[in-house]
Amino acid sequence: MSLTDELERARGLDTDVLADAIESIGFECTRCGACCTREETPEGDTEPHTATVFPDEIRTLQDAGDGDREWRDVARPMPYGLSEGEDGPEGETFEWALQTDACGDCVFYEEQDGLGACTVHPDRPLICETYPFSVALDGTAEPAGDPVDSEGIVRAHECEGLGRDISREEAEALAESLKERAIRELEEAISLRENYEPVATEDGEIVVHDSEGAKRPDGTPVERTE
Repeated sequence: MSLTDELERARGLDTDVLADAIESIGFECTRCGACCTREETPEGDTEPHTATVFPDEIRTLQDAGDGDREWRDVARPMPYGLSEGEDGPEGETFEWALQTDACGDCVFYEEQDGLGACTVHPDRPLICETYPFSVALDGTAEPAGDPVDSEGIVRAHECEGLGRDISREEAEALAESLKERAIRELEEAISLRENYEPVATEDGEIVVHDSEGAKRPDGTPVERTE
């Protein structure tokens, strides 16, 4: 099925059905912070928190809270696809990931009284708003790791809050956001494909392709030469 077909399918998703699935699986955020912080690999190493963020979401986060943030303060090039050069990562990649701190945690994460908290919670990206759920459509994104539960096309990913009671009102709100995210991800994927043009990179250079075209790591457009 083409991405365009999948987009129409996403637009036609019944949020009542999605809410039924979310209610059946059950969820309540425990504020453990696991979805906002670095991950430990089976080998005992750590990997930075990696969550996709759309260009317009980056601009929203630049102004969120106390605002006045640079693009780099909010987002970093998605690491997948980049190679390791003499001076660090280089090459072309697709889309953006939320920026991380020196420990590999999301820059917007903090702990308050031992509980995880998001400092830009009202403006958080859709992938954060809908975690630990995803919709199984071609072209939509899923968090790292295999789903641990599913109901219809709704997938649930590792989270200690799964299996807990959720009110119908909360399930419906989450379903609306889950549908919106599926639509946005497919729209982004289609636009990225339509706008993509390879860019020759030099040593130590990174180019990020998103739905708006090619950008530098600071979010400025790549000027093309004919």
